[in-house]
Amino acid sequence: MFRQVFQAVVIIVGSLVLMALLAQGLSRTDLILENRQSALTYLYIVVLGSPQIVALLMPLAIFVGAVWSLNRIHKDSEIVVAQAAGMTRWQVASPILRLALACAVMHLAVNLWVQPASQRTMREAVAVARADLAAALIRPGQFTTNGERLTFYAREQVGGELRGVLISDMTDPDYPTDILARSAALVSVEGRPTLLLRDALSQQLDNEGQLSILEFDQYMFDLTDFMKEDAELILKASDKYLRELFFVDRKDYFQNKQADALLAEANARLTTPLLNIVMALLAIVAVLGGDFSRQGYSRRIGIAAAGATLALVVQLALQSSASDDPSLNVAQWAVPVLAIVILSWVYFGRGRRIGRRSARADSLLASRKKAMA
Repeated sequence: MFRQVFQAVVIIVGSLVLMALLAQGLSRTDLILENRQSALTYLYIVVLGSPQIVALLMPLAIFVGAVWSLNRIHKDSEIVVAQAAGMTRWQVASPILRLALACAVMHLAVNLWVQPASQRTMREAVAVARADLAAALIRPGQFTTNGERLTFYAREQVGGELRGVLISDMTDPDYPTDILARSAALVSVEGRPTLLLRDALSQQLDNEGQLSILEFDQYMFDLTDFMKEDAELILKASDKYLRELFFVDRKDYFQNKQADALLAEANARLTTPLLNIVMALLAIVAVLGGDFSRQGYSRRIGIAAAGATLALVVQLALQSSASDDPSLNVAQWAVPVLAIVILSWVYFGRGRRIGRRSARADSLLASRKKAMA
Protein backbone atom coordinates (compact mmCIF):
# COMPACT_ATOMS: atom_id res chain seq x y z
CA MET A 1 0.00 0.00 0.00
CA PHE A 2 2.85 2.36 0.84
CA ARG A 3 4.48 1.64 -2.53
CA GLN A 4 1.23 2.13 -4.46
CA VAL A 5 0.48 5.51 -2.85
CA PHE A 6 4.11 6.61 -3.09
CA GLN A 7 4.20 5.90 -6.82
CA ALA A 8 0.94 7.79 -7.34
CA VAL A 9 2.22 10.80 -5.36
CA VAL A 10 5.48 10.91 -7.31
CA ILE A 11 3.65 10.76 -10.65
CA ILE A 12 1.14 13.43 -9.64
CA VAL A 13 3.77 15.76 -8.13
CA GLY A 14 5.96 15.34 -11.20
CA SER A 15 3.09 16.06 -13.59
CA LEU A 16 1.85 19.10 -11.65
CA VAL A 17 5.39 20.48 -11.25
CA LEU A 18 6.06 20.14 -14.98
CA MET A 19 2.84 22.00 -15.75
CA ALA A 20 3.65 24.71 -13.21
CA LEU A 21 7.21 25.05 -14.54
CA LEU A 22 5.82 25.40 -18.05
CA ALA A 23 3.49 28.17 -16.88
CA GLN A 24 6.31 29.85 -14.97
CA GLY A 25 8.63 29.48 -17.95
CA LEU A 26 6.20 31.35 -20.19
CA SER A 27 6.41 34.33 -17.83
CA ARG A 28 10.22 34.28 -18.13
CA THR A 29 10.40 34.42 -21.92
CA ASP A 30 11.30 38.12 -21.68
CA LEU A 31 14.78 37.01 -20.54
CA ILE A 32 15.37 35.69 -24.03
CA LEU A 33 13.22 38.09 -26.05
CA GLU A 34 14.25 41.33 -24.31
CA ASN A 35 17.56 40.54 -22.66
CA ARG A 36 18.85 38.11 -25.25
CA GLN A 37 19.94 35.46 -22.77
CA SER A 38 20.82 31.89 -23.71
CA ALA A 39 18.41 28.98 -23.41
CA LEU A 40 20.59 27.52 -20.63
CA THR A 41 20.16 30.69 -18.55
CA TYR A 42 16.41 30.54 -19.16
CA LEU A 43 16.17 26.88 -18.09
CA TYR A 44 18.43 27.48 -15.08
CA ILE A 45 16.17 30.25 -13.78
CA VAL A 46 12.99 28.25 -14.40
CA VAL A 47 14.36 25.17 -12.59
CA LEU A 48 15.35 27.28 -9.58
CA GLY A 49 11.67 28.06 -9.08
CA SER A 50 10.73 24.38 -8.76
CA PRO A 51 11.25 23.97 -4.96
CA GLN A 52 8.59 26.55 -4.18
CA ILE A 53 6.21 24.88 -6.65
CA VAL A 54 6.87 21.44 -5.13
CA ALA A 55 6.09 22.79 -1.66
CA LEU A 56 2.82 24.31 -2.86
CA LEU A 57 1.63 21.21 -4.72
CA MET A 58 2.78 18.45 -2.36
CA PRO A 59 -0.29 18.45 -0.03
CA LEU A 60 -2.63 18.35 -3.01
CA ALA A 61 -0.64 15.49 -4.55
CA ILE A 62 -0.82 13.54 -1.28
CA PHE A 63 -4.60 13.83 -1.28
CA VAL A 64 -5.09 12.89 -4.93
CA GLY A 65 -2.56 10.05 -4.81
CA ALA A 66 -3.95 8.58 -1.59
CA VAL A 67 -7.58 8.77 -2.77
CA TRP A 68 -6.77 7.19 -6.14
CA SER A 69 -4.69 4.37 -4.67
CA LEU A 70 -6.96 3.60 -1.70
CA ASN A 71 -10.06 3.65 -3.88
CA ARG A 72 -8.55 1.16 -6.33
CA ILE A 73 -7.27 -1.13 -3.56
CA HIS A 74 -10.54 -0.95 -1.66
CA LYS A 75 -12.65 -1.75 -4.74
CA ASP A 76 -10.48 -4.84 -5.27
CA SER A 77 -11.48 -5.93 -1.74
CA GLU A 78 -7.88 -5.87 -0.52
CA ILE A 79 -8.79 -3.66 2.45
CA VAL A 80 -11.62 -6.02 3.40
CA VAL A 81 -9.25 -8.98 3.28
CA ALA A 82 -6.71 -7.10 5.42
CA GLN A 83 -9.36 -6.24 8.02
CA ALA A 84 -10.71 -9.80 7.96
CA ALA A 85 -7.18 -11.04 8.63
CA GLY A 86 -7.17 -9.05 11.86
CA MET A 87 -5.51 -5.78 10.86
CA THR A 88 -6.70 -2.80 12.86
CA ARG A 89 -7.71 0.53 11.38
CA TRP A 90 -4.37 1.97 12.45
CA GLN A 91 -2.45 -0.79 10.69
CA VAL A 92 -4.42 -0.25 7.50
CA ALA A 93 -3.99 3.54 7.55
CA SER A 94 -0.39 3.65 8.83
CA PRO A 95 1.31 3.36 5.37
CA ILE A 96 -0.54 6.48 4.20
CA LEU A 97 0.24 8.36 7.40
CA ARG A 98 3.92 7.35 7.28
CA LEU A 99 4.16 8.68 3.73
CA ALA A 100 2.34 11.87 4.74
CA LEU A 101 4.74 12.36 7.66
CA ALA A 102 7.75 11.84 5.38
CA CYS A 103 6.31 14.36 2.90
CA ALA A 104 5.68 16.81 5.76
CA VAL A 105 9.32 16.56 6.87
CA MET A 106 10.52 17.05 3.29
CA HIS A 107 8.07 19.95 2.88
CA LEU A 108 9.47 21.55 6.03
CA ALA A 109 13.05 21.14 4.78
CA VAL A 110 12.11 22.77 1.48
CA ASN A 111 10.40 25.66 3.30
CA LEU A 112 13.27 26.30 5.70
CA TRP A 113 16.35 25.81 3.54
CA VAL A 114 15.84 24.76 -0.08
CA GLN A 115 13.28 27.37 -1.10
CA PRO A 116 15.11 30.44 0.30
CA ALA A 117 18.40 29.31 -1.22
CA SER A 118 16.89 28.63 -4.66
CA GLN A 119 14.80 31.81 -4.61
CA ARG A 120 17.84 33.93 -3.78
CA THR A 121 19.88 32.26 -6.49
CA MET A 122 17.04 32.70 -8.97
CA ARG A 123 16.58 36.38 -8.13
CA GLU A 124 20.32 36.98 -8.45
CA ALA A 125 20.37 35.18 -11.81
CA VAL A 126 17.40 37.23 -13.04
CA ALA A 127 19.07 40.43 -11.83
CA VAL A 128 22.31 39.51 -13.62
CA ALA A 129 20.40 38.69 -16.79
CA ARG A 130 18.47 41.95 -16.72
CA ALA A 131 21.62 43.90 -15.82
CA ASP A 132 23.54 42.42 -18.74
CA LEU A 133 23.98 45.78 -20.44
CA ALA A 134 25.88 44.34 -23.38
CA ALA A 135 23.00 41.98 -24.24
CA ALA A 136 20.50 44.80 -23.81
CA LEU A 137 22.47 47.28 -25.95
CA ILE A 138 23.68 45.07 -28.77
CA ARG A 139 20.66 45.00 -31.06
CA PRO A 140 21.87 45.71 -34.57
CA GLY A 141 19.61 48.03 -36.53
CA GLN A 142 17.75 49.29 -33.44
CA PHE A 143 18.05 52.29 -31.13
CA THR A 144 18.26 51.02 -27.54
CA THR A 145 18.40 53.00 -24.31
CA ASN A 146 19.50 52.50 -20.71
CA GLY A 147 17.06 54.76 -18.92
CA GLU A 148 17.48 58.36 -20.04
CA ARG A 149 21.26 58.39 -19.76
CA LEU A 150 22.46 56.37 -22.72
CA THR A 151 21.23 55.74 -26.26
CA PHE A 152 23.01 53.18 -28.39
CA TYR A 153 22.82 52.22 -32.07
CA ALA A 154 24.82 49.82 -34.23
CA ARG A 155 24.18 49.31 -37.91
CA GLU A 156 25.23 45.66 -37.91
CA GLN A 157 27.16 43.02 -36.01
CA VAL A 158 29.77 40.83 -37.67
CA GLY A 159 31.06 38.18 -35.31
CA GLY A 160 32.06 39.99 -32.13
CA GLU A 161 32.46 43.37 -33.88
CA LEU A 162 29.86 46.11 -34.14
CA ARG A 163 29.88 48.41 -37.15
CA GLY A 164 28.42 51.85 -37.65
CA VAL A 165 28.12 52.72 -33.95
CA LEU A 166 26.35 55.76 -32.46
CA ILE A 167 26.38 56.56 -28.72
CA SER A 168 24.50 59.45 -27.09
CA ASP A 169 25.71 60.00 -23.52
CA MET A 170 23.29 62.13 -21.42
CA THR A 171 24.96 61.51 -18.04
CA ASP A 172 25.51 65.29 -17.80
CA PRO A 173 22.37 66.91 -19.30
CA ASP A 174 24.15 70.27 -19.61
CA TYR A 175 26.97 68.79 -21.70
CA PRO A 176 25.62 65.86 -23.73
CA THR A 177 28.13 63.90 -25.78
CA ASP A 178 27.56 62.14 -29.10
CA ILE A 179 30.09 59.59 -30.31
CA LEU A 180 30.30 58.09 -33.78
CA ALA A 181 32.57 55.13 -34.49
CA ARG A 182 33.31 52.99 -37.51
CA SER A 183 33.43 49.84 -35.33
CA ALA A 184 33.38 48.76 -31.70
CA ALA A 185 34.00 45.69 -29.55
CA LEU A 186 32.99 44.86 -25.99
CA VAL A 187 36.06 44.23 -23.81
CA SER A 188 36.87 44.02 -20.12
CA VAL A 189 39.42 46.44 -18.66
CA GLU A 190 40.40 45.57 -15.07
CA GLY A 191 37.08 43.83 -14.64
CA ARG A 192 35.10 46.82 -15.92
CA PRO A 193 32.85 46.40 -19.01
CA THR A 194 34.14 48.73 -21.73
CA LEU A 195 33.38 49.46 -25.37
CA LEU A 196 36.52 49.79 -27.47
CA LEU A 197 35.60 52.25 -30.25
CA ARG A 198 37.75 52.49 -33.38
CA ASP A 199 37.94 55.48 -35.72
CA ALA A 200 35.71 57.43 -33.33
CA LEU A 201 34.40 60.97 -33.52
CA SER A 202 33.24 62.74 -30.33
CA GLN A 203 30.99 65.82 -30.43
CA GLN A 204 30.22 67.95 -27.36
CA LEU A 205 29.10 71.50 -26.60
CA ASP A 206 31.62 73.46 -24.50
CA ASN A 207 30.93 76.13 -21.85
CA GLU A 208 30.50 78.80 -24.53
CA GLY A 209 28.02 76.75 -26.52
CA GLN A 210 30.56 75.95 -29.22
CA LEU A 211 30.64 72.52 -30.77
CA SER A 212 33.81 70.67 -29.86
CA ILE A 213 34.83 67.79 -32.15
CA LEU A 214 37.52 65.29 -31.29
CA GLU A 215 38.77 62.41 -33.40
CA PHE A 216 40.29 59.21 -31.99
CA ASP A 217 41.87 56.16 -33.52
CA GLN A 218 40.70 54.26 -30.43
CA TYR A 219 38.38 55.38 -27.64
CA MET A 220 37.54 53.48 -24.43
CA PHE A 221 33.93 54.04 -23.35
CA ASP A 222 33.41 52.76 -19.78
CA LEU A 223 29.99 51.17 -19.18
CA THR A 224 30.34 50.65 -15.41
CA ASP A 225 28.38 53.76 -14.41
CA PHE A 226 25.40 52.65 -16.46
CA MET A 227 25.14 49.35 -14.55
CA LYS A 228 24.97 50.76 -11.01
CA GLU A 229 21.18 51.00 -11.02
CA ASP A 230 20.85 47.20 -10.79
CA ALA A 231 23.63 46.71 -8.24
CA GLU A 232 21.36 46.41 -5.20
CA LEU A 233 19.30 43.23 -4.96
CA ILE A 234 16.09 43.51 -2.95
CA LEU A 235 15.01 40.23 -1.34
CA LYS A 236 11.34 39.37 -0.88
CA ALA A 237 9.82 37.46 2.03
CA SER A 238 10.00 34.19 0.09
CA ASP A 239 13.78 34.67 -0.31
CA LYS A 240 14.55 34.99 3.39
CA TYR A 241 15.53 32.26 5.83
CA LEU A 242 13.45 31.58 8.94
CA ARG A 243 15.80 33.48 11.24
CA GLU A 244 15.58 36.55 9.02
CA LEU A 245 11.79 36.37 9.07
CA PHE A 246 11.48 36.15 12.85
CA PHE A 247 14.30 38.54 13.78
CA VAL A 248 13.71 41.69 11.74
CA ASP A 249 16.21 44.55 11.70
CA ARG A 250 14.11 47.28 13.31
CA LYS A 251 16.61 49.92 12.20
CA ASP A 252 15.87 49.13 8.56
CA TYR A 253 12.82 51.14 7.47
CA PHE A 254 11.64 48.67 4.84
CA GLN A 255 12.07 45.59 7.05
CA ASN A 256 10.35 47.32 9.95
CA LYS A 257 7.47 48.27 7.67
CA GLN A 258 7.09 44.66 6.51
CA ALA A 259 7.60 43.06 9.94
CA ASP A 260 4.03 41.71 10.16
CA ALA A 261 4.19 40.23 6.65
CA LEU A 262 7.54 38.58 7.43
CA LEU A 263 6.14 37.10 10.65
CA ALA A 264 3.15 35.71 8.73
CA GLU A 265 5.51 34.15 6.18
CA ALA A 266 7.57 32.58 8.98
CA ASN A 267 4.52 30.96 10.56
CA ALA A 268 3.30 29.78 7.16
CA ARG A 269 6.67 28.09 6.55
CA LEU A 270 6.20 26.07 9.75
CA THR A 271 2.47 25.28 9.46
CA THR A 272 1.95 24.42 5.78
CA PRO A 273 3.78 21.05 6.11
CA LEU A 274 0.98 19.98 8.47
CA LEU A 275 -1.39 20.13 5.49
CA ASN A 276 0.22 16.94 4.18
CA ILE A 277 -1.09 15.04 7.21
CA VAL A 278 -4.49 16.76 6.91
CA MET A 279 -4.78 15.73 3.26
CA ALA A 280 -3.78 12.14 4.03
CA LEU A 281 -6.40 11.89 6.78
CA LEU A 282 -9.06 13.36 4.48
CA ALA A 283 -8.27 10.69 1.88
CA ILE A 284 -8.34 7.93 4.53
CA VAL A 285 -11.69 9.08 5.93
CA ALA A 286 -13.16 9.45 2.42
CA VAL A 287 -12.29 5.91 1.31
CA LEU A 288 -11.85 3.86 4.48
CA GLY A 289 -14.14 5.76 6.83
CA GLY A 290 -17.36 4.13 5.68
CA ASP A 291 -18.81 0.81 4.71
CA PHE A 292 -17.43 -1.20 1.80
CA SER A 293 -19.14 -0.62 -1.56
CA ARG A 294 -18.32 -1.99 -4.99
CA GLN A 295 -20.16 0.98 -6.50
CA GLY A 296 -17.38 3.31 -5.42
CA TYR A 297 -17.17 6.18 -2.98
CA SER A 298 -17.75 9.16 -5.23
CA ARG A 299 -19.97 11.00 -2.74
CA ARG A 300 -17.53 10.67 0.15
CA ILE A 301 -14.59 11.50 -2.12
CA GLY A 302 -16.42 14.58 -3.41
CA ILE A 303 -17.02 15.81 0.14
CA ALA A 304 -13.38 15.14 1.04
CA ALA A 305 -12.17 17.00 -2.09
CA ALA A 306 -14.28 20.00 -1.07
CA GLY A 307 -12.76 19.80 2.41
CA ALA A 308 -9.24 19.61 0.97
CA THR A 309 -9.87 22.66 -1.21
CA LEU A 310 -11.35 24.53 1.75
CA ALA A 311 -8.33 23.70 3.93
CA LEU A 312 -5.90 25.01 1.31
CA VAL A 313 -7.91 28.18 0.71
CA VAL A 314 -8.33 28.88 4.43
CA GLN A 315 -4.60 28.41 5.06
CA LEU A 316 -3.68 30.81 2.24
CA ALA A 317 -6.30 33.33 3.39
CA LEU A 318 -5.01 33.19 6.96
CA GLN A 319 -1.44 33.83 5.82
CA SER A 320 -2.58 36.81 3.77
CA SER A 321 -4.72 38.20 6.61
CA ALA A 322 -1.96 37.66 9.17
CA SER A 323 0.20 40.09 7.20
CA ASP A 324 -2.15 42.83 8.44
CA ASP A 325 -3.20 41.30 11.76
CA PRO A 326 -0.40 39.34 13.56
CA SER A 327 -2.90 37.82 16.00
CA LEU A 328 -4.14 35.57 13.16
CA ASN A 329 -0.81 33.73 13.18
CA VAL A 330 -2.28 31.61 15.98
CA ALA A 331 -5.02 30.56 13.56
CA GLN A 332 -2.38 29.38 11.10
CA TRP A 333 -1.42 26.77 13.69
CA ALA A 334 -4.91 26.09 15.02
CA VAL A 335 -6.57 25.23 11.69
CA PRO A 336 -4.32 22.31 10.60
CA VAL A 337 -3.86 20.98 14.16
CA LEU A 338 -7.61 21.06 14.80
CA ALA A 339 -8.28 19.40 11.44
CA ILE A 340 -5.83 16.59 12.29
CA VAL A 341 -7.48 16.02 15.70
CA ILE A 342 -11.03 15.98 14.28
CA LEU A 343 -10.21 13.70 11.34
CA SER A 344 -8.26 11.32 13.58
CA TRP A 345 -11.19 11.12 15.97
CA VAL A 346 -13.64 10.52 13.09
CA TYR A 347 -11.63 7.62 11.68
CA PHE A 348 -9.99 5.97 14.66
CA GLY A 349 -12.74 6.82 17.17
CA ARG A 350 -15.40 5.34 14.91
CA GLY A 351 -13.27 2.23 14.51
CA ARG A 352 -13.13 1.74 18.28
CA ARG A 353 -16.92 2.19 18.55
CA ILE A 354 -17.50 -0.33 15.77
CA GLY A 355 -15.06 -2.72 17.47
CA ARG A 356 -16.89 -2.40 20.80
CA ARG A 357 -20.28 -2.94 19.13
CA SER A 358 -18.91 -5.99 17.34
CA ALA A 359 -17.49 -7.38 20.60
CA ARG A 360 -20.82 -6.86 22.35
CA ALA A 361 -22.64 -8.52 19.45
CA ASP A 362 -20.29 -11.50 19.57
CA SER A 363 -20.72 -11.77 23.33
CA LEU A 364 -24.52 -11.60 23.03
CA LEU A 365 -24.51 -14.21 20.28
CA ALA A 366 -22.34 -16.51 22.38
CA SER A 367 -24.61 -16.12 25.39
CA ARG A 368 -27.67 -16.92 23.29
CA LYS A 369 -26.05 -20.04 21.91
CA LYS A 370 -25.11 -21.10 25.43
CA ALA A 371 -28.67 -20.52 26.64
CA MET A 372 -30.12 -22.52 23.78
CA ALA A 373 -27.73 -25.34 24.51
